[in-house]
Amino acid sequence: MRWTAVIAGVVLLLVANSPAEAQKEPAPKETKMAGATQQKKSGGAKSKAPAQKPQQQQLAMPGAETIVLLLRNTLITLNDALQTGNYTVLRDRGAPGFGNANSAAKLSQIFANLQSRGIDLSVVSVLTPQLTEAPTLDQEARMLRLKGYFPSQPVQINFEILYQVVGGRWRLFGIAVTPRAAAPPSDSAPG
Repeated sequence: MRWTAVIAGVVLLLVANSPAEAQKEPAPKETKMAGATQQKKSGGAKSKAPAQKPQQQQLAMPGAETIVLLLRNTLITLNDALQTGNYTVLRDRGAPGFGNANSAAKLSQIFANLQSRGIDLSVVSVLTPQLTEAPTLDQEARMLRLKGYFPSQPVQINFEILYQVVGGRWRLFGIAVTPRAAAPPSDSAPG
């Protein structure tokens, strides 16, 4: 699974591939990554048989309130990193794969464009996110994918975020944030 988003001419690529697949298809030089590489377990032919797989608890889709809290917490943590230049907390709050794939310095490079533009994401604390696609769950990878935007003015905050269940909690696995000029509010009052 690959996601791309353009942030002011810079492509941000989130990767959720096995290490072998990532080596087969190197990213272009201008591509930046802010995600983790998912490792698939392989234990020979026995692990491929359905009867041999360990029983995993079925994931339930989080409720709307939980989704809003996840999105707000993640983007406020990113905003704190943008404002201070310290990406350690963002890295540490992520899933282990996210932290292993991204040092604080690497995250600083990935989000340098947002930081240099002075993007302020604090508005997400009071706005309700609008999902442009239904949330999706990947039971095997234990992932939740959310895509949408916060309808702020004059800049709309678009996002695509991947969370992974770790220790019973949803933790950041991949993130793409794209600020775009928002459409002006329409006057729907009759004239």
